[in-house]
Amino acid sequence: MKNYFWILVHFYAKGGCKLRKKLYLRGMKDAIPARRGLLALSPLIVFLLLYLLLSLAADDFYAVPLTASFLTASLYSLFIIRGETISQRFAHLAEGAASPGVMQMLWIFILAGAFAATAKQMGAIDATIQLALSIVPPSFVLSSLFLASCFISLATGTSVGTIAALVPIAGSMAEETGSNIAMMVAIVVGGAYFGDNLSFISDTTIMATQTQGCEMKDKFRANIWIALPAALICLVLYTCMHTVNFEPDHAGTIFYPAIIPYIYIIVAALCGMNVMLVLASATILAGVIGIVSDALTPFGWLRAMNDGIMGMSELIIVTVLAAGLMQVIRQAGGIDWLMQLFNSRKGSPRKAELSMAGMVLLTDFCTANNTIAILSVGPLAKQLAQRYGIPARRAASILDTFSCLAQGIIPYGAQMLIASGLAAVNPLDIIPYLYYPYILGLVALVYIIAARRSQL
Repeated sequence: MKNYFWILVHFYAKGGCKLRKKLYLRGMKDAIPARRGLLALSPLIVFLLLYLLLSLAADDFYAVPLTASFLTASLYSLFIIRGETISQRFAHLAEGAASPGVMQMLWIFILAGAFAATAKQMGAIDATIQLALSIVPPSFVLSSLFLASCFISLATGTSVGTIAALVPIAGSMAEETGSNIAMMVAIVVGGAYFGDNLSFISDTTIMATQTQGCEMKDKFRANIWIALPAALICLVLYTCMHTVNFEPDHAGTIFYPAIIPYIYIIVAALCGMNVMLVLASATILAGVIGIVSDALTPFGWLRAMNDGIMGMSELIIVTVLAAGLMQVIRQAGGIDWLMQLFNSRKGSPRKAELSMAGMVLLTDFCTANNTIAILSVGPLAKQLAQRYGIPARRAASILDTFSCLAQGIIPYGAQMLIASGLAAVNPLDIIPYLYYPYILGLVALVYIIAARRSQL
């Protein structure tokens, strides 16, 4: 028996060496060369360069349509796959665009557009703004303005809408208190990104959770540990800053029932209800309240839903084109090559998370669109998360947070351009006062670096 045991040990050791050598050689054989990896990623590089260079040439980051840039990159991608017919290459684009995850994302966009337009038409946004301004203490101008911006953006899920609504108010506050108007505008912009980062109906939240395959409530619970400390630090900072008293104009009564759909969405999502069911039922609730209160007619409700859905059309088309493009890149080996490159440098969960943050920051700087940045980086981030055991909720939180950080500090982003235009100030004058995005970035870095991996 003893001899038999040692024979087995000898056989296993010998066979194991051969097996390890065989696997090693196979791995070397299957390794993707750098040239092929770069070729596979070239469609994404073409998109970024085309969009960036044309935008710089036009001196306007919104002069170049995203749809045209993605379409050009998609057509180019057909030529990087060898040994297949044109029909087979187009099939890869269609496969990526028609995947179940993308289809679910598109349904969420459609329902979110219908709800947002219905809520706006029945007066929910106006009621939310009036409520926010009525409950803030007039003796704390800066902190009150920041709280109002956070509350409105969290309820409505749109940083652009929050900025468009509150920047004129911030401008009048600055005039009456003698405060720096650039600083007042920066407070609104910062608060707007608090909600953009956390809201259940924000484009970035939808995109981050769908690309990583996690529930919105789980991402919210992970994200709150980054956004809330940053917001509290800013609130203390603004409270300590010296300002004079300002009494806001509270003309007009607040129609409180109009706020119910926003509260319902937050509560229902946190309770774990399916996001599509949440949005569909919230749209019905908003429509019924609007009809009962005479703020909407049945046909006006239908038109509002149509306008909201059509308002999402560009985002839907871009999502379809980008999903198809990423499938071609994956088919050509681009994602595998990036994973191979990352793994060759002794990767770790912390390095993987820092890589996610860096990639989404860079992509947003190039595209000036945080939703597109998450969509572009999402597939690779998911691969990294799976490879290093990072929870999907945590990966989604990192993508959303750092994309909002980048979007919040670039002077050529839509939010900054709208804010500067409404306040008649230079975007570069606003950037030094963007305390919330800067603090959010620092808190997020601590969140990554100081994380205890056993408690992820």
